[in-house]
Amino acid sequence: MSLFVDLFGYFAIIIHGLAIAGQSVAVGSVLFLVCLARPLGWMAGATGGAVEDDTLRMIGWGALGLVLAEALRLGLDAAILIGTVDLTVAEVLTAAFAQAGLVKIGAALLLVLLTGRRMPGIVMIALSLAILAAGAATTHAAARINDREILLAAAMAHQFGAALWIGGIPAFIAALARIEEQAAWRLVGERFSRLSMIGVACILASGGVMSWYLIGDIPGVYGTAYGVMVAAKVALFLMLLALGYGNFRAVHRLRRGDVGKVVRLKRFAEAEIGIGFSIFFAAASLTSVPPSVDLGADRVTLQEIVTRNTPRLPRLESPDHNTLTLPALQARLDHEAMLAAAKPSTAFVPGSGEIMPINAEDIAWSEYNHHWSGLFVVAIGLLALLNRAGVRQARHWPLVFLALAGFLFVRSDPEVWPIGPNGFWESMRDVEVLQHKFFVLLILLFGLFEWRVRAFGWANRGAALVFPLVTAIGGAALLTHSHAIANIKDQVLVELTHTPLALAGIAAGWARWLEIRLDPPESRVAGWVWPVCFVLVGVILLLYREA
Repeated sequence: MSLFVDLFGYFAIIIHGLAIAGQSVAVGSVLFLVCLARPLGWMAGATGGAVEDDTLRMIGWGALGLVLAEALRLGLDAAILIGTVDLTVAEVLTAAFAQAGLVKIGAALLLVLLTGRRMPGIVMIALSLAILAAGAATTHAAARINDREILLAAAMAHQFGAALWIGGIPAFIAALARIEEQAAWRLVGERFSRLSMIGVACILASGGVMSWYLIGDIPGVYGTAYGVMVAAKVALFLMLLALGYGNFRAVHRLRRGDVGKVVRLKRFAEAEIGIGFSIFFAAASLTSVPPSVDLGADRVTLQEIVTRNTPRLPRLESPDHNTLTLPALQARLDHEAMLAAAKPSTAFVPGSGEIMPINAEDIAWSEYNHHWSGLFVVAIGLLALLNRAGVRQARHWPLVFLALAGFLFVRSDPEVWPIGPNGFWESMRDVEVLQHKFFVLLILLFGLFEWRVRAFGWANRGAALVFPLVTAIGGAALLTHSHAIANIKDQVLVELTHTPLALAGIAAGWARWLEIRLDPPESRVAGWVWPVCFVLVGVILLLYREA
């Protein structure tokens, strides 16, 4: 059970993010169907029925994803409570979070079962509102004593806006793919543009209300993990607005007969989906930390941020492995056991949930890892820029990823094989180690695929998309990355460094996606953006400090 509890916190965020994504697609597709697909079905001619069928399928798949994710999340929550607090199943099901989860599961299941029966729009809207209300009941708003009703309304409006805009994009892309007439493209684009504006307005208004009540002041933004994650959501939201503005202009150009802009509409919308889903995982991460207003103490001050991030020369010399906390402690335990002729104790058991103290050598080891990783990533970005400028010899730059992956595999967790006493599979019980190895796997994957694309002209377009997808997924995963650090301030200071890395990774991934999927001149602009993002990531890593 201790291992289950230790892993639960991380996987709960992932599952919650998937549930938010499923909810947004299901509700967003319902709104797209009721507000656009059915009212404009006559205009689309023979394809109108096909657009409606596609939208119904989107509703079904989104709702099914919500059912599965929410059921898994509810089951994990129940298992934790039953195993740690000795509650019965009946007692768990009377809890507010369980009842809200059951409402979401029930309403979503009805959407799945009834989509093939072309149910009336009013029924689907009612089920969607039930899902949104239950979703709001599982946010921080539901736990507030003061201003609870205002915050619940804001949370529901926030989820409604996200569903209307981001959740409706898959159905919008499917509709554009079905329609072949210029007039239909224009009308669908204009109607969805107006719906998106309503969604943006809901997000802005509700986000402002929740920030006012849950963050409270400017120090609450940069001084707490909650504020930092909200800032990350705002940055991603601005990326979405930039893409949305580009599509807004493309829709207006359709009025002048520029049908070539339909391709840009589709490609920008694809990137909007990816960035929007990253926002969902950031939102899921928010549920794992207390609101800023509840942390009067243990806030990071502006001076502490400046002190921690004052540039210094990178640390390129590593301390000896034996001087780190765990090896030194294990050596002492082994010596004591030898003197007592007893079996030596284990200094650290992966998955125990114990947070070990760190010494100056541990900090130096971590900074060394980050700084050398920064050199690798800067090299990747600069070589990619040279390759983009026409230097053919630089096309092998993805091989640097393989060197980076090997470096991180060996160095990221000094207590783990091949340099530490804990076995490889045994160490997977530790959440932080598991996350590190996951990132190493991602680096290997996109490095290998991109090298084959660059060096051998691999014509498989699916293979070319592996690099941007895995880069974007890695950036989104970094938003959920957790560290086993006892000091709350240190956790926030690390978060302040890792969040820009995540944002740059997400931007790089979707810029590369657009380079592949767009036609010139837009593809050329995107082709310069993502290598610059990599250089930025490298510079941030070179400046990284833990003390």
